[in-house]
Amino acid sequence: MATPRLYVMIPTDADTVVVGAREIKSRFSSEIGAQGLSDQIKVIETGSFGPSNAGVIAAVQPDGVVYGNLTPESVGEIVREHFCKGRICGRFLLPREYPPTVEQATDARHTQAAGRIVLDNCGRIDPDSIEEYIATDGYEALGRALTEMTPPQVVETVREAGLRGRGGAGFPTGLKWSFCAPVQADRKFVICNADEGEPGTFKDRLIMEGDPHKVIEGMALCGYAIGASEGYVYIRGEYRLSVERMRKAIEDARAMGLLGKGIFGTDFDFDIEIKLGAGAYVCGEETALIESMEGRRGVPRLKPPFPASCGYLGKPTNVNNVETLATVPAIVRNGAAWFRGFGTENTPGTKVYTIIGHVRRPGLIEVSAGVTLREIIDEYAGGMSSGTFKMAQLGGTAGDVLGPEMLDVPMDYDAMQKVGHVLGSGAILVMNQTVEVADFLDSCMRFFRHESCGSCNPCRNGLQVLGEIVGRLKKKNAYPGDIELMEEVCMTLKSAAFCPLGQSPASPLMSALRYFRPELAAAVDPRRERPRTQRVRLDLVELAV
Repeated sequence: MATPRLYVMIPTDADTVVVGAREIKSRFSSEIGAQGLSDQIKVIETGSFGPSNAGVIAAVQPDGVVYGNLTPESVGEIVREHFCKGRICGRFLLPREYPPTVEQATDARHTQAAGRIVLDNCGRIDPDSIEEYIATDGYEALGRALTEMTPPQVVETVREAGLRGRGGAGFPTGLKWSFCAPVQADRKFVICNADEGEPGTFKDRLIMEGDPHKVIEGMALCGYAIGASEGYVYIRGEYRLSVERMRKAIEDARAMGLLGKGIFGTDFDFDIEIKLGAGAYVCGEETALIESMEGRRGVPRLKPPFPASCGYLGKPTNVNNVETLATVPAIVRNGAAWFRGFGTENTPGTKVYTIIGHVRRPGLIEVSAGVTLREIIDEYAGGMSSGTFKMAQLGGTAGDVLGPEMLDVPMDYDAMQKVGHVLGSGAILVMNQTVEVADFLDSCMRFFRHESCGSCNPCRNGLQVLGEIVGRLKKKNAYPGDIELMEEVCMTLKSAAFCPLGQSPASPLMSALRYFRPELAAAVDPRRERPRTQRVRLDLVELAV
């Protein structure tokens, strides 16, 4: 068969499937066939390459043309005009203002900012094809590690690269592996945390949907480095397409000898299974995740012991999230110095974000660590969709709220920490001046109250109190002293709540007070007097400290 002259890449993820991506793919195939062009033009499903507000997208390669908001009727016109007559259908084109690819970048700085490490295959290959992954240097890092490197050398390479966990905490990945590697045990485990329960965050889902083999290769490299032979992907049950693609990728890798016994003819054995989560937010915490995997209620464990010495089934276990593991193959393949060519000194590499809210181009981006929030909004998200910037929340509902003062602070772990904030897991929610702070905080508190397990007294009662305070602020009838009380309860939860869920509300509430205290103070009614029932409930919170 002759090599096709054109490839029509249809980004297919959970969102585009809902709006008809597979129907559009089928329509392209039938229209191309009707024109007798099936041997010349190939239609391929691929992963998301960014935009989430452009309906069904089709990228025509090597023409470099991207059509958006496609309907069955537009498909027929594109096939007749573009594919048959060579005339691009301008009215279906996505704007050229979308962030450039590496090939389109013109200067060194922009090349680094536009470069992709984790998402480099998304939108370029068929995620269901192991052959296409291998054709893009897939599994080369695993082969090199198994045949040319010792496990300690792999750990040291990741440590020298400076990769920090991309799940939110930013803990050095190589250091984490070094805790687990020397522990002696008859079984060790690698767990990929694909729970991703933080509202507004969907980057890990799109990574798995767009390039599942990269996650598998990262897990296998981790297994070799720490001496584990068993891996698990703990994935949200709602992520149906991610589950399908990960499962097929595991089966294909196993069939090709890239998982299982004697990988690459060595004595290294490693295999992977999928475990489905039931949707509890707290199971994003690694010990709660392990409890869930063992068949119990997903409640965090008291630490120590840490999973590195006593994790799944009481055995040494390393837990990393999807983005972290998907970064590892490129580091092993290209070296630590290459990875440090991206990002900043203390946060090397790139960072994947999902940007949503009042921006012109919401969706998925990967940028060099250290770019500012202003750059992300203006250059990658196309600027504000309406109004003016008021605030942004980083890292999902448990993340900090940033005011306009933070627009030019570099987005890396250390720079954010210096100004009293955390970078978070990778969600950016942008809001304009029409959003009232108390209304937004009320949504956050309703989420936390819904997700709390209620096991510990500070969280059970503290979230109730905070929810009532924010509700009064939203209605603009708060009691005098409510804001000070909110600060006090936040500090109580931060120090006394058992798990990160109970500690998390302090982040959005306290950071919102930092930038928008006058707005919240204006919602206090000086004429109101707090009832006795409120004082009793507060006493319960104080007793828990």
